[in-house]
This record gives sequence, structure tokens and C-alpha cells, in this order.
Amino acid sequence: MRYQHICKSYQWVISILESIGSWFPYLMLRFILAWEFGEAGLAKLNGENWFATLTFPFPFNLVSPDFSWALSAYFELFGAIALILGLATRFFSASLIVLTIVAIATVHWPESWNPLGELWQGYAITNKGFGNYKLPLLLLIMLLPLFFNGAGRLSVDDWLNKRCKR
Repeated sequence: MRYQHICKSYQWVISILESIGSWFPYLMLRFILAWEFGEAGLAKLNGENWFATLTFPFPFNLVSPDFSWALSAYFELFGAIALILGLATRFFSASLIVLTIVAIATVHWPESWNPLGELWQGYAITNKGFGNYKLPLLLLIMLLPLFFNGAGRLSVDDWLNKRCKR
């Protein structure tokens, strides 16, 4: 009898967590990612273009540094707004994933490393000669659930999806 009461209580707690889990973690991911990318976009919009000093990987090296600067600034800003709203979440997540991979390859990855231990030294926030790819890698990983699962229940995407099914 006591065992059944514990099981029912456990199932009740799990059902509450699962119902909250369908929207709350996605909302928090969207908000923190929007903050980070919005902040980066505003810094680019209000700052000086330093992309001319970088060597971008193919095919991003085919466009001018000014175009790359503007493109990244506006994708970060519009992506941040879209993430807050949960609008076109998979599209903007994919766009920000590509942008982050290019940023890691261009700015954050160490220029050279011999043993694997040197590469791991780049898993840091500050650059001490070994890169600093920790934050962009974390942002990249945080974008993956939004890309694969969408924005969650509390989003414009979910509202549109329900509306289109009618």
C-alpha cells in the first residue's frame, strides 16, 4: 500500500515536470541565446568593422568584410528577436549555428596546436594563445535543441503550427 502511494506521488511529480518541460526549457534557451546574440549584433551595429583583419573559410571569403559584418550583425539582431518570439526558430537556429561555426573557425579556434592538450587549452573564455572557443561552442550546443525540436509550446511557431492544422 505504501509503495503504491510513493509510485503515484512520483508519477504525479513527473507528469508536472514533463508538462512544464514542453515549454519552459525552450523558453529559457531562447531568451539566453537571444541575449547573447542580440548583444553581439548590437556591438557590431554600433562598433567598428574588424572583419577586414580576418581570413574567413570558403565560401565566406568570397564576400567583402563589410558585407560579412553587416550580414552577421543583422542575423544576430533579427535572430535574437525571432528567438524571443519563437518565430521561424528552426531557420534562425540553423542560421546562427552556421554563423557560430564560422566564428569559431575564423576567430575562436587556435591558430595552431600540436598535441590534443593544446587544443583543450582553447576551451576557455579568454585567449592566452590557444584560442577561446568555449562560449561559442556552448552557444552552438544550446542552439541544437531549438533546431531539432523547435521553439516549444510558448511560441509563435507553435501557435502558427496549431492554426495551420485546423
